Amino acid sequence: MRPDIYLLYLLLRLFGLLPLRLLHAVGTGLGRLSLGLHGRTAHDTTVNLSIARPGLDRPAHVALLRRVMAEGGKSVTEIVKVWGAGPEKMLGLVREVRGGELLEAAMARGKGVIIAAPHLGCWELLNYWLCSRMPMAILYRPPRLAAIEPLLRRVRGALAPEQVRAEGAGVRTLYKRLAAGGAIGILPDQKPRAGEGEPAPFYGRDALTMVLLPRLAARTGATVLFAFAERLPRGEGFRIHLLAAPEGLDDADPQHACAALNRGVEACVERAFVQYQWHYRRWSGHGLPNPYKRG
Repeated sequence: MRPDIYLLYLLLRLFGLLPLRLLHAVGTGLGRLSLGLHGRTAHDTTVNLSIARPGLDRPAHVALLRRVMAEGGKSVTEIVKVWGAGPEKMLGLVREVRGGELLEAAMARGKGVIIAAPHLGCWELLNYWLCSRMPMAILYRPPRLAAIEPLLRRVRGALAPEQVRAEGAGVRTLYKRLAAGGAIGILPDQKPRAGEGEPAPFYGRDALTMVLLPRLAARTGATVLFAFAERLPRGEGFRIHLLAAPEGLDDADPQHACAALNRGVEACVERAFVQYQWHYRRWSGHGLPNPYKRG
């Protein structure tokens, strides 16, 4: 590990001693400061909320926007706690698990498990929780700064998932893990590359949606579960949610399957709406109309 990255690791360990409530308060301030700067994050969040909640009047929209920006700030500062305190201490902050019986049944079935984890709540904590129950492989794209990878392995410790690159060989690895009855994790709302997705409704508007997850489910017969870690108020901890996949996710028609995939994401989002990553440009790219253009 490079000396500067190791120093960052030590700082994370130090700041990981801070109370989660304090870090969330700092995150709230940063989120609202970002809103006041009227930059890209605030703009894209505003556009996305107008799509997902089209019936709101201006005061209600502004109030919702402030809450979403505050939660976005919390998602940034809580990483200091998640990575700095380490998996064992963070798992002590899981106050409740809803739908845990679904995971137990899927594991007992022995046909493999696909965890679809949207950009919602604290996904790093969700990784810890899932890996504490079963070995997992996750599909990922390497960070732009390669030196960060050793840091991630260090902070995640023994509960680090196997990281599989989002490329041909990596996809074959996912098939092998599922064929052997193993578990994998995928971000179902990650915008796919050109040629790797289908337009499908998400909150009533077409968004390019990955075909990989439905294909994995259809070809392996694995159980698909949606999952996220909800952030509780006042720094009290987290609540894990596991939900069954909507019907049709393994449909042979990719458009039907992708529509079901997006319904699964929506079902998660509606349980913790303000904790979704609403600044992500979900409704753009690859020939779709771009709602993010500034006038």
